[in-house]
Amino acid sequence: MQTRNHPLIAPALGTARQIASFHYGKPGGNQKVYIQSSLHADELPGMLVSWALRRKLAELEAAGRMRGEVVVVPVPNPVGLNQHWLGHLIGRFESNTAQNFNRNFHELTALVLPDIEAKLGPDEAANRTAIRAAMGEALAAQQPKTELDSMRLALQRLSYDADIVLDLHCDWEAAMHIYTNPELWPEVEPLARYLDAKASLLALNSIGNPFDEIHSFCWSELRERFGAHYPISHGSISVTVELRSQRDVSHEFAEHDAQAIIEYLIGRGVIEGTAAPLPPLAYPATPLAGTEPIVAPQSGVLVFRVECGTWVERGAAIADIVDPIADTVTTLHAGVSGVVYARHSARLATAGMEVARIAGEKPIRTGSLLSL
Repeated sequence: MQTRNHPLIAPALGTARQIASFHYGKPGGNQKVYIQSSLHADELPGMLVSWALRRKLAELEAAGRMRGEVVVVPVPNPVGLNQHWLGHLIGRFESNTAQNFNRNFHELTALVLPDIEAKLGPDEAANRTAIRAAMGEALAAQQPKTELDSMRLALQRLSYDADIVLDLHCDWEAAMHIYTNPELWPEVEPLARYLDAKASLLALNSIGNPFDEIHSFCWSELRERFGAHYPISHGSISVTVELRSQRDVSHEFAEHDAQAIIEYLIGRGVIEGTAAPLPPLAYPATPLAGTEPIVAPQSGVLVFRVECGTWVERGAAIADIVDPIADTVTTLHAGVSGVVYARHSARLATAGMEVARIAGEKPIRTGSLLSL
């Protein structure tokens, strides 16, 4: 195992942060896997999973079972970890700019488009190598101006050439679920099974350049532009893994999730061995555009009627909003059939607040598909 440190731009005198990456196995060999956790710094289940995963990878490396390279970044967002307000960790948005830490990464397609066509040819593997080299050169040429810019760039420089990218997150309250590119679903489905994902949400481009999408969308777009003349593969299997709820931090969950990732990597040939039999898939994958946000029409005490991970039929009662002044109860109902995969952690609803999401099977939304 090798440890590497990646300094960030110091935002003020007397301050300096860095990102640590841990490298297991054989670089430049079989495959490269990149795994990071808690890019939203207040989403801590992934950080514990990374710790459990590092221990397993160290044992596998010592046993000579690593065929490829696995890079783990347990703390990719030291900036967000330092943001506290009145005793609460505020790690989703950068306090100086209000930017979501998981948006606005460099769009790799735009970086390589000016010069890439002249480097493509009839060999798919050679094209993959040429595209990755162009991405690396373009990222190396970027000059970040702020600490946040340098953090995003450091993460992309570590991950742009990975065959598999796993970005470990969680929601306020949620069942295990994942996001990925629909073109990659056959490659990702085993991971969903090992994790016991209750929802698998598919979108080619949800808008905003979140971390996982910038690794897969670029290959889809390059294939759309040049695929009729040059063979271009899926250069990166990228997945956002939502590890249940913010409070679901336990050794039991971390052990289960880390082992699920190990089994997936064994199945992909990154680690030598025989993977465990595939468990059943809880529910079929659905389009992210098919998710229904359940929105509160007014303020009041929020009382949920269903737990995360529950299948509901259209019309089912999802939550009540109780107004103790007007003595009214407003019940919110599902507009689609599907799995209630996430809900708000607050119990005071405000007018217009999104209180839950249901994974429906038919697209009903367009435009930006992710929450802020």
